[in-house]
Amino acid sequence: MGFAAAISEHPLATHAIGEVVGQVLDQVGEAPDLAVLFVTGAFAGATEDLAHAVRELLHPAAFVACTAASVLAGDHEVEQRPAVVLFTASWSGRLRTGAGGARAVRFSAEREGEGWRLTGTDDVAVDGATLVLLADPFSFPVDGFLEELSRRAPGLTVVGGLASAAAGAGGNRLVADDVVVDRGAVGIYLPPGVPVRALVSQGCRPVGEPLVVTRSSGTLIEEIAGRPALDRVLETADAVSPEDRSLMARGLHLGVVIDETQESFAQGDFLIRDVLGADRTTRAVAVGTEVAVGSTIQFHVRDADSADLDLRATLAGEEGRAALVFTCDSRGAGLFGEPDHDATVVNDHLDGGATAGMFCAGEIGPVGDKPWLHAFTTTLLLFDD
Repeated sequence: MGFAAAISEHPLATHAIGEVVGQVLDQVGEAPDLAVLFVTGAFAGATEDLAHAVRELLHPAAFVACTAASVLAGDHEVEQRPAVVLFTASWSGRLRTGAGGARAVRFSAEREGEGWRLTGTDDVAVDGATLVLLADPFSFPVDGFLEELSRRAPGLTVVGGLASAAAGAGGNRLVADDVVVDRGAVGIYLPPGVPVRALVSQGCRPVGEPLVVTRSSGTLIEEIAGRPALDRVLETADAVSPEDRSLMARGLHLGVVIDETQESFAQGDFLIRDVLGADRTTRAVAVGTEVAVGSTIQFHVRDADSADLDLRATLAGEEGRAALVFTCDSRGAGLFGEPDHDATVVNDHLDGGATAGMFCAGEIGPVGDKPWLHAFTTTLLLFDD
């Protein structure tokens, strides 16, 4: 397989796309099996022209593009400034042709009663396949879509992110081959057999001890281990270090164990969701997901050190020659206090292999073999030979 990634910060969109296409052509040549273009908000209005240039000059077999607040390639991140990033992958043999090849796909959602009617799921619901999903957060119900895909094809891997260039509906741009839209979702379908692996770094670490939910109602946890949920939060805060207590006060998270059959639980065994608030009268705690009675949970905190260590731990032992990276738009220099953190960690781990990605309004990746929509995370798709 051959991979290439290129980034340009040229202030003129036409020059920027010429630079990245030229770099990719120099590295691996034209007609890749897959091309992915990330465009920052400053160039969102030119997305159609930029996508046309990629198709005309590179002739990719499958092509998608997405607008984002910030982008990355190699060991460099460009935050809130004009830039374009281009990633390509090529492989040979049976994966190049027919049903075995990569292809661009498009999805839409329409309101139907109290729910949504989704279109485009049938062709990608294949066990053992991989879907790189890029979605508009204002017009596409990602949670429901992932639930539907998980029901239809439990063995389908989904990784990607939500477009982040706009603050409202209609401001983002998504491209699937020659179709440009401002709503819905697009993606790249990779058939079974393509050597890829999805990783999720949630950037949190646990505090306190694992406990069992003994009473709950939807997203309200009323009782933990036989005591009011808020009392358990306060007990945990009293038991941890002053530093962790400060982190809990600034933003508390809940980890819900994915695989209850394990004898013990460690960082990475939890699906992380925000603690949204508490009712001092009922002593219930509201969280960002439904938690069933009998679930094992543990409180978590997040800071730059935790995010750094978790990303490195997630990558440890993993091999790859290239990666698509989807990192939260609340990370970057704002979290780490310096630029280029996530890009550098991934680039160093792959020893300079082709890496490219975007800062997202939500990240998509598997936890416990099921796809989820995350926040504050970095999700990756590693490509190998």
